[in-house]
Amino acid sequence: MITSNHREMVLNDTYYSKTINWGYIGMKIVVLGSGMMGQAIAYDLCNFSKFDCITIADKDKKILQLSNNFLNKKEIDFQTIDVENTEDVTDFLKNYDIAISAVPYLYNYKLAKIAIELKTHFLDLGGNNDIVKKERSLTDKAKKNKVTIIPDCGLAPGLTSVITRDIVGQMDDLEYVKIRVGGLPINPKPPLNYQIVFSPYGLINEYVEDSIILNKGNIIKKPSMTEIEEITFPKPFGTMEAFLTSGGCSTLPYTYNNKIGYLDYKTIRYKGHCEQFKPLLDIKPKEKLVNFLEKNLLKNEKDVVLLKVFSKGTINGKDKKLEYLMIDKYDNKNNITSMMRTTAYPTSIMAIMIEKKIINRYGVFCPEEIVPCDSFFKELEIRKIKIKKIINDL
Repeated sequence: MITSNHREMVLNDTYYSKTINWGYIGMKIVVLGSGMMGQAIAYDLCNFSKFDCITIADKDKKILQLSNNFLNKKEIDFQTIDVENTEDVTDFLKNYDIAISAVPYLYNYKLAKIAIELKTHFLDLGGNNDIVKKERSLTDKAKKNKVTIIPDCGLAPGLTSVITRDIVGQMDDLEYVKIRVGGLPINPKPPLNYQIVFSPYGLINEYVEDSIILNKGNIIKKPSMTEIEEITFPKPFGTMEAFLTSGGCSTLPYTYNNKIGYLDYKTIRYKGHCEQFKPLLDIKPKEKLVNFLEKNLLKNEKDVVLLKVFSKGTINGKDKKLEYLMIDKYDNKNNITSMMRTTAYPTSIMAIMIEKKIINRYGVFCPEEIVPCDSFFKELEIRKIKIKKIINDL
């Protein structure tokens, strides 16, 4: 076990089962995966939660050591675990009240099943429509075992899901909701003008799988990296491009089938990115493309996350346009990327809401179904993630 502080003694005394009566012991949470997102989730939990024990776990001891360096002086327990080993994961998770998955999305269904059996609340970053659909099939068992499961807790879906819920709550009639999000280097380098801000596998998945769109009650699919449009932000960003990608809508078209006329999701990039990147998708197998991206794209450069959500509808019989705008930049003081902030912090906020019983329903829910908007936005603001809401009459 890698430990960085005096918590080692406490953990050695209590690392058995949450069902044993040790007197009063606060809730315990584990973050599975100690990459950039896992580190940021743990960082935020240390700053804002009251968990008695915060653990971060990974199979790679070198990555755990990097996390230990990043989370220096934070009261965190570091553990090694391989999420591919079902028996070990089962034995491990039984010690925790809440688990957060920051590992690749393909493990999330299995982890959710294990968590439900162990009566451990579970959250993940989503990233794949089919996996989320499988997780949602577990809702009856989750209710029976009094467990809360929340997939799609990150940026998009996640933060954007809560924004959409907020829009639906304000509008009487909704003609459309258009979600536009992108994580980008502040100082782009051609030709791709992009950097790795999360798993390359996740990026490829977004670009390859079909985009899901809600259109007049019909849920349809369109190829990703199509329907390029221009979108403008304040200087220094100016005119960018946005195009359809997979995963950003996730369950929103199904949740709001009868409440929103048209809904889609597009990824924001610097102009020309889509045309330059498309030919790379012909590189096979996928691992070869991943290696190419890791060698040729920027890493760990200062970044920005740009977000616009447009909507049009009626409020009290009057036509309105409602827009949400976020420009979140790299945290220079703490050396945390904007993509880490805007993906990890929404996830940790939702976990803290379970800890505080602000979220206290059992079953499998996506964020638009269960996260209270006002409380969520206030928590983001405390973390200096500012979302500007603009209402215009038509």
